Amino acid sequence: MNINAENVKSQMRKGYLEYCILLIICKKPAYVSDIISELKEAKMIVVEGTLYPLLTRLKNNGILQYQWQESASGPPRKYYELTDSGRAFLAELEAGWEELKQAVEHLKNEESQNHIIPTTTNQQPKAN
Repeated sequence: MNINAENVKSQMRKGYLEYCILLIICKKPAYVSDIISELKEAKMIVVEGTLYPLLTRLKNNGILQYQWQESASGPPRKYYELTDSGRAFLAELEAGWEELKQAVEHLKNEESQNHIIPTTTNQQPKAN
């Protein structure tokens, strides 16, 4: 088999990384290390070298803005927050995510009626 599942999964994560970052920032202004921590907590490993160019592009497109805030443990930090355009953009991404999720669920349910789809979840059988 020439296809590597890890490569495909990595491409899938890259596809919705921007959406996930905006979901984090919409809750409250966030510093880069805060964003990385939340992504890691969600099992999405991202390095600063990936994040900074994405945040810069989003800022340049008017989706994000930032404020410098003093830090007790070092130099001032740049905290990102959504602009009004960013909130509208996030709402569009949310609608797109819901459409995609429904389409995938439809295909999975349709397929599961005809075949058994293997799963990789670590679900334990329920005790009776």
